[in-house]
Amino acid sequence: MTYTIIGRCRRTRQLGIGITTWSLGVGGYCPFVKSNVAALSSQAAADPRLGRLAMRLLEFGYSPARVIQELRSTDPHFEHRQIGIVDKDGNAVVHTGTSTRPWTGHLTGDGYASMGNTSDSEKVVQAMARVFEETEDLDLDERLLLSLEAGRDAGGQRAAHPESANQDRSAALIVYEFEEYALMDLRVDAHATAIQELRRVRDEYKPYIPLYYELRVKQPDKAPAQPVWFAQQRARVGP
Repeated sequence: MTYTIIGRCRRTRQLGIGITTWSLGVGGYCPFVKSNVAALSSQAAADPRLGRLAMRLLEFGYSPARVIQELRSTDPHFEHRQIGIVDKDGNAVVHTGTSTRPWTGHLTGDGYASMGNTSDSEKVVQAMARVFEETEDLDLDERLLLSLEAGRDAGGQRAAHPESANQDRSAALIVYEFEEYALMDLRVDAHATAIQELRRVRDEYKPYIPLYYELRVKQPDKAPAQPVWFAQQRARVGP
């Protein structure tokens, strides 16, 4: 019941994931990202242990394709899984198991993997891939968000939950650059319109990154107190 876009920015070398599902708390369960290594997601019948194992193998220098082979050899339920990987060089591989619930499938391209299970149709994955390819000049977080929105607008998980106007109840947007910690790790764990709420949170959070959060890490002596910084921002943008 999940659709996901995993991407690498060729310009900044950022790695990230946009993911949404009908289940709750998807951001703490399916995605894994490590700077200068890879971004990946274990979903459908998700097993977080596979995500952790995959990331360790990638750190050891395994290719995404070889990682999939290794996971297959260790998991007796592998055909119930959907696992996508994009590594630091933009190599993308997806395994969509034969026992995942339809519609299920994926597309890969240079620096991205678009995948979904229990989706309305193949149009969901196609829409996410198309938007990601067409927005290379934008920041990675915006490309991932736009891709999720395109997947939602192409049908999302409507077929899985036709009785509900609320198909996407949790969502996450995670981006890593060069540090060990995330540049952006935003999660909506339970919301009637999770993707819409994720965009609202991203829009509020992003201005904090260069002028507040990064400054606190690298030049804390020059970082203003949060109320002061917030007042400065309000004064800059006006009422």
